[in-house]
Amino acid sequence: MKRSFLLYAFILLVLINIFTYAFYSKEVEYEQMRYQRVSKKLKDSLTSVTTKLNDAAYFSLDKNENAQNYFDNENNQKSISFEKLIPFVTERLLDLNSNPKGNPYTGQDQIGANKFVINKIKILNQRWIIADYSDGEIWGEVLLKYFVNEDNTISFEVIQSLLHQK
Repeated sequence: MKRSFLLYAFILLVLINIFTYAFYSKEVEYEQMRYQRVSKKLKDSLTSVTTKLNDAAYFSLDKNENAQNYFDNENNQKSISFEKLIPFVTERLLDLNSNPKGNPYTGQDQIGANKFVINKIKILNQRWIIADYSDGEIWGEVLLKYFVNEDNTISFEVIQSLLHQK
């Protein structure tokens, strides 16, 4: 009886080991397949986000080679590079927010108690800027034309201004 008990225990242990091995080998396969699916999904998401980011940056001086060539042209008298121009123009336009009547390049006169100031700026190319402005209650956008003068100063001109409804 002792021998048969040991034989049954041995067979039971062998079966448990076989089932355990089968379970863990299938689990490893399952985890590898899951990892591959997640990796593929993440790569697809990354590709999608990169494409959307490139599409969003299409109208930007950073990505527009034709506009960059305008400043890099050797025959051109402009002595400022576009990498330095972007922060320079942005700073000059935001400095005008300190005006007591608001930024004059929002294209709007002061409506209420608050003045209109420019919040965000995007330089589209060698000639145009789009900017977001508000007085804290009313929001709008403005399309500006800018010029780099011979003495490396910047002058602005409002092309079109738009106020959003409350």
